[in-house]
Amino acid sequence: MPPSDNITAVKSYPTMTLEQRDAIAVLTLSRPDAMNAMNAQFFDDFQNALKLVAGPDSPARALLITAEGKGFCAGADLKDQSGEMPPDLGDKLRQSYNPLIESLKQLPLPTIVAVNGAAAGAGMSLVCACDIAIAAKQAYFLQAFVNIALIPDAGSTYFLPRLIGRARAAALMMLGDRLPAEQALNYGIIAQVVEQDDLMAEALRLAEKLAAMPTPTLLSIRRLLDQSEVNSLPEQLEAEAEAQQAAGRSADFMEGVMAFLQKRPPKFTGK
Repeated sequence: MPPSDNITAVKSYPTMTLEQRDAIAVLTLSRPDAMNAMNAQFFDDFQNALKLVAGPDSPARALLITAEGKGFCAGADLKDQSGEMPPDLGDKLRQSYNPLIESLKQLPLPTIVAVNGAAAGAGMSLVCACDIAIAAKQAYFLQAFVNIALIPDAGSTYFLPRLIGRARAAALMMLGDRLPAEQALNYGIIAQVVEQDDLMAEALRLAEKLAAMPTPTLLSIRRLLDQSEVNSLPEQLEAEAEAQQAAGRSADFMEGVMAFLQKRPPKFTGK
């Protein structure tokens, strides 16, 4: 089934737009002249958009994040500085960046990100915080922090070693070199590389597939994958048993079994 073009609602924010395409919420970063860098307004807009997408009246069952222009997100907007100098960057992380990453990870919907260009610094962290990431061939990833004498933040030191191992993470963070999309695919940071002209169509296709899946099951998979990094084998086996127990009581499980027996596609409702 082709991706839907049925846009039922559009919400505009100063730094991004939110569209509803049937069961898919599409959040598009819209500061192309600044490479969609994160300023103070960006964090307010992002959190407000997530609240709307996760709200009780939202029809969304998947969130797709992408961006306008040649870049996905350049990370922190270095021109957006106010107050004391030097700034207290620790407080800035606690007030803005950390809540953004935590909100995205806790969103009760599966998330997919379509990387159209450069994803640098916290922009790369944003990509890593999503459930599934795909990228255009000309996209690249950059741990830009060391180039201005800062340490990786917004979850980079958490996500990257888990995704690609300590050795590769250390090289990316300490050398500050660009990582082309094809190499990011080989490393395991993203799941797919596509032609630029095919990026949104493929992202919408994947988002539509996620939106038709049993949502609680997808969230349990996310949670189990995160827990597996710290759990012992017995702890992980028990976590799987508890999650499976809950899944087995869901209406979607019953629908899945009936659809299998009746040899028809299941119609999951996320319940």
